[in-house]
Amino acid sequence: MERDDRVLLLGEDIGAYGGAFKVTRGFLEHFGARRVVDTPIAEGGFTGAAAGAAHMGLRPVVEMQFMDFASPAYDVITNYVATSAYRGAGPLPLVIRGPVGGGNRAGPFHSQNVEMAFFHTPGLKIVYPSTAYDAKGLLKAAIRDDAPVIFEEHKGLYRAPALREVLPDEDYEVPLGKARIAREGRDLTVVTYGAMVHRTLEAARALQAEDEIELEVLDLRTLLPLDEEAVVASVQRTGKLLVVHEDTRTGGIAGEIGMRVSERAFEWLDGPILRVTAIDAPVPYAASLEDAFLPQVADIAAAARYLARY
Repeated sequence: MERDDRVLLLGEDIGAYGGAFKVTRGFLEHFGARRVVDTPIAEGGFTGAAAGAAHMGLRPVVEMQFMDFASPAYDVITNYVATSAYRGAGPLPLVIRGPVGGGNRAGPFHSQNVEMAFFHTPGLKIVYPSTAYDAKGLLKAAIRDDAPVIFEEHKGLYRAPALREVLPDEDYEVPLGKARIAREGRDLTVVTYGAMVHRTLEAARALQAEDEIELEVLDLRTLLPLDEEAVVASVQRTGKLLVVHEDTRTGGIAGEIGMRVSERAFEWLDGPILRVTAIDAPVPYAASLEDAFLPQVADIAAAARYLARY
């Protein structure tokens, strides 16, 4: 926002309150009310207003207080925003960001992962970082991109002590559409993103210590466009594929990734393609039920162990 005065923020409680998770704390005082706009609880309305601002040459960033409530803006996002460039209305540089994910005992209205609701929509990009470094670099890249971007931030990663890192002061971007190898390994590839990157890395450390199984962990970072080349290249090295995501099982990205690998790297596979996901249910509120609903380190380790020995 200091670099580009076309960037402005819109969302519920982002100004005086500093955002539900304090992501915009201090922004109102620093940038003023014309660039940090507190909105009514009307996601469809303020997302549409942001689209209009983008048409007028601004670069708005919309905050959904919880990404679960992007659903009231679904019509605006999928029917108008995503198709704008294709209809000759020109580029529409708009970022829609907000918290996602479970583990906080917040129940079904404040814990969903919404990426696949938008994955099927041409014209959108979808970003889901797993580290603070990537979150900063990907957000800069998203704001500077001329396409509309859905930017998901797992609320369990906001203040995780183990993930604190000192970020560079200088300007940098992490390019959209490029995965990263979070851990190199020889025995099988695990493709994942978001909070599941860290659970997968924990499982990988345990498997190496206990079973001498080495997992290669690929962090997608961007889901749309999907870095298919990186996934295929990793599978060609290891010969096996496990996909892990917190989103529910049916219609999750694991199915798309598995199909693409079957199309492009079937002859390299030495076993079935497996997936570890949340179960097909609304996110439970009770702690014991939510733990059963979400993929755990033990679930990832069990699937990887089975596949490595297949």
